[in-house]
Amino acid sequence: MENSNQFNASRLFTASCFALVTTAFAFAIRAGILAELATEFALSDTQLGYINQMAILGFPIATMVGGWLYNEFGPKRMMWLALSMHVLGILMTIFAGDFWTLLLSNFFIGFGNGTVEAACNPMISNMFKQNQTTMLNKFHVWFPGGIFIGALISQFMKDMGWQAQIAVMLVPTAIYAYLFWGQKFPDRASSGQASISDNLKGIFSPLYLFMIVCMVLTANTELSTQQWVERLLAKVGGAEPMIILALVTGLMAVGRYFAGPVVHRLNPVGVLWGGAIISVIGIYMMSNASGAMTYVAAILFAIGVCYFWPTMLGFTGEYIPKSGALGMSLMGGAGMFATAIAQPFVGNWIDTARASAESQGLTGDAAARVAGQVTLQHLLVFPIILVVLFGGLWFYMRNRKPEHVV
Repeated sequence: MENSNQFNASRLFTASCFALVTTAFAFAIRAGILAELATEFALSDTQLGYINQMAILGFPIATMVGGWLYNEFGPKRMMWLALSMHVLGILMTIFAGDFWTLLLSNFFIGFGNGTVEAACNPMISNMFKQNQTTMLNKFHVWFPGGIFIGALISQFMKDMGWQAQIAVMLVPTAIYAYLFWGQKFPDRASSGQASISDNLKGIFSPLYLFMIVCMVLTANTELSTQQWVERLLAKVGGAEPMIILALVTGLMAVGRYFAGPVVHRLNPVGVLWGGAIISVIGIYMMSNASGAMTYVAAILFAIGVCYFWPTMLGFTGEYIPKSGALGMSLMGGAGMFATAIAQPFVGNWIDTARASAESQGLTGDAAARVAGQVTLQHLLVFPIILVVLFGGLWFYMRNRKPEHVV
């Protein structure tokens, strides 16, 4: 790792990782408690979709605002904003008494999650300029890594109530607050960031706009499938949804940790194209598998989506560097915004497919199993489109080298 006489890059990186674990816990534990929320508050899957939507929607709003604020206020103030939003959102969720409070509290948590991304992605990119994609992959180890831990916690605490599971999120929150406390942060002058006018030129370039479209699809391929895993696979015989989520995210964490050799050998676009192809195979198999084959399909899905998010951000930093912190934040924000918009639709796909199955004489677990399979087939469209887009991008980019802001 690179270090500076002005700030402790290693400690800031570690603190950023714990902040991302908080984000991941929110994602995993919410996925694990959806059934309990549906029962306690008498919610449909479409209503659960709106709760997911608010949790995810807070993320892009924060990243889009944060992209502008990073150059002005720097990462320190933004991280304390993230902390306040996390604490407020977690406590409101624990004491929620109705659907509307759940909507608001999940929005606050999502806003905290997005602020973490808006502050930490450009800060890490700035601290490790010569190794951006590798270090961003190592940072983003802790999103699937945190989901892995959170999914296991949710699985083993499922008889202790959903409030207790939510309260566990306060642990990584307290750790990242401690690690950031009293530290000097890199500022705009030391970051080498381009000016806002240069940021805008990069953002409105054809390549950046193309990558925004790809980000919409990669984010939904990865996150919409994972967020609904409990509802999609709960009634598949021989499969335990939260164990599958832990398996997927655990493999993703390992893959991201060792991302350097993979990215170096295949280059970022090759990694993205290969991931799209494997994602198609994995989701298709999940939509048809049962028993042990569900775990095989989950492994393929994990390999497929493993490098999507950090490699999209790393590609932005290396090939569209003038877009700066703003461009990186908007890239992540676009992915999360699209994922947020999709959540009620995914919930409605489940409700509609279940109703259709019931109209054909299926009931209970059988109807729920069919609903999950049909919804997975809808989600399969996202990576299929990506195979085409990333294939074209590979041919376009094959002779281009990364750029650097002077």
